[in-house]
Amino acid sequence: MTRVTSLMNDEYTHDSVLLKEAIEYLAVDGEGKYLDATVGLGGHAEAILQILAQGHKGIMIGTDVDPEAIERASSRLADYAARHRLIRANFRNLGQVLDELGIDDLSGALFDLGVSSLQLDKASRGFSIMREGPLDMRLDPGASLTAAQIVNEWPAEQLSLLFREYADERRAGKIAKMIVAARETQPFVTTAQLAALIESKIHRTGRTHPATRVFQALRIAVNQELENLTRGLEAVIPRIQSGGRLVVISFHSIEDRIVKNVFRSFVADGSCKNILSTPLSPSDAELNSNARARSAKLRVVEKI
Repeated sequence: MTRVTSLMNDEYTHDSVLLKEAIEYLAVDGEGKYLDATVGLGGHAEAILQILAQGHKGIMIGTDVDPEAIERASSRLADYAARHRLIRANFRNLGQVLDELGIDDLSGALFDLGVSSLQLDKASRGFSIMREGPLDMRLDPGASLTAAQIVNEWPAEQLSLLFREYADERRAGKIAKMIVAARETQPFVTTAQLAALIESKIHRTGRTHPATRVFQALRIAVNQELENLTRGLEAVIPRIQSGGRLVVISFHSIEDRIVKNVFRSFVADGSCKNILSTPLSPSDAELNSNARARSAKLRVVEKI
């Protein structure tokens, strides 16, 4: 995930979360083959390519489900065009992508989960609580399911389960009933409608908007993020060579739990070892400059 620090003439500058730590634990070798499974705006990818450029044959495969991310990363990484391939792909397709490229000996892989600030801050994508836009939330604009469909069509029981299971929302049942009652009068069309309804009925605690967890759960459901994450990790780990590392940066407890469990299974079968005894969090200095990094956790395994 990144923090957008400016938006001028449609050009974004940003800070990649845990950039120094991710590159350090990935242990990039200038001659290796690396996968950046969430290329985003290209911050981590650029750092990897800067090291690969010092070698002779190192390459990086960058993937992202968002076509806008691929376009922007391609522009940013143009100076390293000979050293990378950028491919639009979902986590669930990573095995197929690597097979088609004939790569079964990755030197390492990086997954930077969550939604980038480019997506969060662009109202038209429908992720933002604070900026009015269509209730969309698709990372892949071509996908069929939208947040509006879920909010307007799912029964209260299913909405409640979604908010509880995908966001640990303790008021899931109350919020689900509110949504179902409100949509009988007027269907939900925009993010502002949904955010305003929840804020009108749920007391705000601290600076966190009371709709934050609901928006998280909807985004996860729309993009099948948890299922695809599991499939992606399980496809990539066997394709990493001995001594290579997999680094994952997660941004909420449910993602982190999946990463932890997948890593545990590969450690248990003897194919990997943990590099960190506990997940790494951002430094105080990083948090001071990038508040959106506050929930980030970095985990690392190494192939045996």
